[in-house]
Amino acid sequence: MHSTFNDKNIALDLVRVTEAGALQAAPFVGRGDKEAADGAAVDAMRSAFNAINVQGTVVIGEGEKDHAPMLYIGEKVGSGKSVKVDIAVDPVEGTTAVASGRANGLSVIGMAEANSMFNPAHSYYCKKIAVGAEAAGVIDIDAPIDYNLKMLAAAVGKDIRDLNIFVLDKPRHIELVKQIRHCGARVMLHSDGDVAGALMAMDPRASIDMLVGTGGTPEAVITACAFKGSGAQLLTRLDPQSQEEKDMILADGINLNQIRDVDDLVKSDECFFAATGITDGELLKGVEFKGDYAVTHSITTRGKTGTMRYIEAWHNRKKLNELLHINHI
Repeated sequence: MHSTFNDKNIALDLVRVTEAGALQAAPFVGRGDKEAADGAAVDAMRSAFNAINVQGTVVIGEGEKDHAPMLYIGEKVGSGKSVKVDIAVDPVEGTTAVASGRANGLSVIGMAEANSMFNPAHSYYCKKIAVGAEAAGVIDIDAPIDYNLKMLAAAVGKDIRDLNIFVLDKPRHIELVKQIRHCGARVMLHSDGDVAGALMAMDPRASIDMLVGTGGTPEAVITACAFKGSGAQLLTRLDPQSQEEKDMILADGINLNQIRDVDDLVKSDECFFAATGITDGELLKGVEFKGDYAVTHSITTRGKTGTMRYIEAWHNRKKLNELLHINHI
């Protein structure tokens, strides 16, 4: 990796990109139009990328070029100068949450050394389990949930009844939820936002002890960018939800049965992550409008050092509109 990558902590530049996405999505919170929120965030983030001195290639993005005018998979972003990097971006992680005014809507991005990110191609879903550093090494993605809960409880020094388990509120998880509750643990159901759920499992400030269930494969790669260097553990295995998805994965030549951890999903320690809250959540507050200012709350991580930074920024709304030529916020 060229020394240029180390001259400046690029994670701070990434925060500016997620801030732009969150600021533009925020006016659509609770308005029931997730496409409008996502489109506004995409426009703002794509523009903000121009100020970052990297040669970026979108590996995780808005889909294939035919269906996404910007931030599509394969698109080149950044100034075109300095190091080559892979980009994983989700302008609105939790579109339903944002459209419905629910918790944990985020704008997220990951960046790593070129050719180091796992490319999920046509895999949309994977089974995943995530815990913080205290419980790393004791979980088993193939084990029954009662085993994982027992091991987790022992590792973090809690009674099983005091564990908080993040699960997406989806029909595919009905049996899983029953099993967790039967063991006595608390189930924290969320409509979407499994990047946020995994981040809460990683973050020592948050109350979530584990994320478990089937969620997005692209989101798993973004999560791995955040977990890199933290000591937290994420285990995944592809879990196609249709025969068509399974057939496409096999055609792509991807091993369906392989268990992939953080280092499989993002191979390089030269890895960065940033997220900015759009709606309020336990991890981050959403965008707040206070008079002449828009206030954002972000987290950024650096894989090489394991550092997490929490950033509160007060944006002058008038100047921001003039400088960035974005929609009024």
